[in-house]
Amino acid sequence: MKNSEGNNDYRIAVPSEFETVFSHFYFAENKTDFPITKTLLPSFQTILVFNFGAEAFLKSQQNNILKAEKCLVLGPIKQAFDYTLKPNAAILVANFKEDAFYRFFGNALLTHSLPIHTDALIPENCFTTLWEELKEIPDNKQRVDYILKFCKPYLREQNKITTLLADFKDEALNPIKAIASSTNQTERNIQLNQKKFFGYTIKEVNRYERFLKAVELIQKSAVATEKIDWIAIVDVCGYYDQSQLIHDFKYYMNISPTKFLKFQSDICGFKTA
Repeated sequence: MKNSEGNNDYRIAVPSEFETVFSHFYFAENKTDFPITKTLLPSFQTILVFNFGAEAFLKSQQNNILKAEKCLVLGPIKQAFDYTLKPNAAILVANFKEDAFYRFFGNALLTHSLPIHTDALIPENCFTTLWEELKEIPDNKQRVDYILKFCKPYLREQNKITTLLADFKDEALNPIKAIASSTNQTERNIQLNQKKFFGYTIKEVNRYERFLKAVELIQKSAVATEKIDWIAIVDVCGYYDQSQLIHDFKYYMNISPTKFLKFQSDICGFKTA
């Protein structure tokens, strides 16, 4: 979307052929005379960032600052971080789904720690070449189409275990135990495959989904009533106590639940108590 300040940002959908690889692409540029800082919330996705303009910086909750130059791989995103676009900065971000990052880069992932420049993962500096070609394309939809075409030769098919993990929907069952039983493998082996191919464990993603459930309940409660029943939210979401809920807010968003609620009140216009 575009606003009056000259900040332009929007999502670009991917064709159905690539829906198991990318959730979407995201473009943002700063056409103002001042730096613009935004916050990227955790998604448990790995992202590929192309920078086509002035400098862009990423800042972690630990105050580590990373400069995004031509290309950068980062993730899986498990905590919120701020990113700053200087005037005339422009970034295009590919959001990988589930095990798609591993399917793209393969075993190279195991020998590097992220964030990393993409040319360290695929030889012959092909991503620098890709960046140079993308920079000459003025339309972002055409850029995305070019990236998708570039990806095809590198993509590997999902193996049996990752397909089962990605498609598992039965909330009443433990996916690790169920898949181990159906494939006649040990639970440990399924856990290792989950961590290797997805970049996170079932335990980590379950914790994050519990947090998202809490956020949704808080937002709904704030709209419906002036007072939040924190004890009820703790109980419904399966937290041990309120301190565990506070810890998750600090971990994922670096704010407390009450500060989050106050911020929501400011931007959405409901009253809180």
